[in-house]
Formats: sequence, structure tokens, C-alpha cells
Amino acid sequence: MLTFDQVHYYYRQGQTILNSASFEIHEGEFVAIVGGNGSGKSTLARLINGLLLPREGQVRIGHLSTLNADDLPIIREQVGLVFQCPDDQFITTSVLDEVVFGLENIRLPREEMGARVDQALRAVQMEDYAEAMPHELSGGQKQRAAIAAILAMRPRILVFDEVTSMLDPQGRRQILSVMHELHCQGMTMIHITHHMDEVLEAGRVLLLDGGSIKFDGTPSDLFRTRALEDDQLDQPFAARLHRTLGLNTELNADWKEMIRTQWPTS
Repeated sequence: MLTFDQVHYYYRQGQTILNSASFEIHEGEFVAIVGGNGSGKSTLARLINGLLLPREGQVRIGHLSTLNADDLPIIREQVGLVFQCPDDQFITTSVLDEVVFGLENIRLPREEMGARVDQALRAVQMEDYAEAMPHELSGGQKQRAAIAAILAMRPRILVFDEVTSMLDPQGRRQILSVMHELHCQGMTMIHITHHMDEVLEAGRVLLLDGGSIKFDGTPSDLFRTRALEDDQLDQPFAARLHRTLGLNTELNADWKEMIRTQWPTS
């Protein structure tokens, strides 16, 4: 379980980014985190695996704390972080070497690496690009390669920090498909996004505002409130359609299926 316990963070004294943020994310959950620009989303992502340390409060993974230097290596193995720009993560000259590099860092025996690499590349459908150079890949392929490098280390929690923000619709669909496949396999997913339609894919959503958790609940409940309007965040198309038509069905990401359910054809 991931726990934020009254976490306070600032880069400069007097310029608070997170203010007494508290929440828990349980094993196997799919949680979206949203908020306006400067709300602290990326800072929160870096606090989860100890790239940043709280000024006050604690971040814990189970019984491990990021404030304990001895716990940090274990936490970083258990929490994989995928950044917005995949180029920021690449340091080698091929997709294969990129995946192997992470395994070398955790001192995995050489004889076990091959199976791990193959499994990770298959999980993101990148096995045909093992020898490709990262700069030759499309945006979506780069993100999938970055995810494979994290997956090979077999983390318990995956954190995606606005990974779809620089992708075209097809690339976004590919990454979301990978997320949901991994979640179905039991992995805990934390998806930080500013694409509000992607929030409907999650089981739970946290809304950050002014460095604090303003909302914690289901996507359907969030889109029934006025919280997004206060933060100048757009309602997804499915939510606007749902409200306009006055539907009584549960809100979901597939608006076409929602309409078919409400008005089935003969």
C-alpha cells in the first residue's frame, strides 16, 4: 500500500507545492490523478519513489519510508516511474540495451535477463523493435519502450506522469491499452494526466488543488460535481453527453456503448 501522510513539499521556502497531502492507494487499484497546471502532480509522482523527499510528513510503501535511506533502493525497485518525455529516460543506443540497463542496475543475474527482457517487450508489443535505436521510434513506441524498461524490473506499482500528453490519438490509445492490460494482470496503476477522457478509464480519481487533495472518489462522482469548473479543467465528452441527455446509466469511457445500452436497436 502507498501512503501519503501529511506530506508537505516546496522547492523554495514560502512557495508551497504540496500542503499536508494525505491519501492511500491500495494494491491493485487503478488511480488517476488530475489537477490544473502547477497543482503539484509531477512533484507528487517524484515523491512516490523517493526522487524527491517530503519536507514534512512521510511517504511509505508498505512499511518502507522514503525518508529512510536504507529503504530507498527497495522502494525504487517496487515503484516504476515513466516520465512525460521518454527521451529523458533513454541513455543507451537500442531498445534492448535500454531494458537490460535497468536489470544491470538491480544486479539481476545475467542468465535471468533474457527471459525478463522478452517478457517485458512482449507486454508492450515491442519485441520487433529490440534492435531499434530509440530516436528512430515514434512517440508511442518510445513510451512503450520506456514502459518495457520499467516492467522488466517487475515493480509492484507503476506511475505514469502525463505519458500521453505528447502523443497523437493512436499513440494514446496504445499506451492506455498497455496500462489496462497490466492492471488486469494485478499491477497497481497511478495515471497522472490532463486528458480528462482518460480519467474515465480509472476506478478512482484524486483531484489536486492548491497542493491538497480536493476530491477523492470515482470518476462518475467527480464529473457530477463542479470541482472541475473551479480548476478550469474540461469535462470529457462522455460526461458532457451523459449530462446533456439526462441518462440514468453509469458513466463510462465508451459513450457509444452508453447510448446503445440506453436505446438498444432491434
